[in-house]
Amino acid sequence: MNVQTPMPATPDLATIKSRQQIAWGSGDYAMIGVRLQIVGETLCEAVDLRSNQRVLDVAAGNGNATLAAARRYADVVSTDYVGALLERGRERAEAERLPVTFEVADAEALPFTDASFDVVLSTFGVMFTPNQQQAANEMMRVCRPGGKVGLANWTPQGFVGRLFKIIGKYVPSAPGAKSPMLWGDRAYLEELFGSKGTVAAETRAYMMRYKSPEHWIDVFRTYYGPMVKTFAAIDAKAREALEADLHALIDEFNVAEDGTAVMPGDYLEVVVTKKR
Repeated sequence: MNVQTPMPATPDLATIKSRQQIAWGSGDYAMIGVRLQIVGETLCEAVDLRSNQRVLDVAAGNGNATLAAARRYADVVSTDYVGALLERGRERAEAERLPVTFEVADAEALPFTDASFDVVLSTFGVMFTPNQQQAANEMMRVCRPGGKVGLANWTPQGFVGRLFKIIGKYVPSAPGAKSPMLWGDRAYLEELFGSKGTVAAETRAYMMRYKSPEHWIDVFRTYYGPMVKTFAAIDAKAREALEADLHALIDEFNVAEDGTAVMPGDYLEVVVTKKR
């Protein structure tokens, strides 16, 4: 009897993108994202950003890298496919009197001409695109020869990478979908960008500081889109199990001994220099 090997599932990228857009639009990611500001600042230093450069922030969320670049007097365009997040970034820019252009845009189909930016940035944003190679291609396309693409990506083995593994246990990813955490692996980034640029990467840690483990869980289940959608999709018994898994994860990573929560979140700081 002939046994046929089943073909690997072909992901429905349009459906995945639609679901992601809904997830990131739920809750209020800005309440989480604003605490990551230091990552945008260090990324601008990593790309050696200059005041005479034109900068694009891709999947900008509430604008951490956007504001960091604008504070360095660069000419900044901030983009995301969730308009509500861009509005939070706009509010922050206006409060600091920073001139920034905001535009709703899909990271996989950027509405800009080739080689129109000196620097292209993304902090914990573009890594969540369904069509990862297309997103990488688009960032390189709009970056000028000799320009730089700067990324901050969560690592698979770090706190956030482990968090998404837990989420996937309760709400599995779509068949065939690639893990966003692949962007936290340098070898994978060489596959995405290596033919068009030189990849440099360094592992850093963002320290998540919360009042207590319970406080972290409460904040994330209230404001973090993927967590909001996960808790909403499962029954009461599964919610209890999810909370137990989250407490176990925090216990494993928490370095605080005073009742608060301080978890190092490893991420890969990446600078891709586009070939001339």
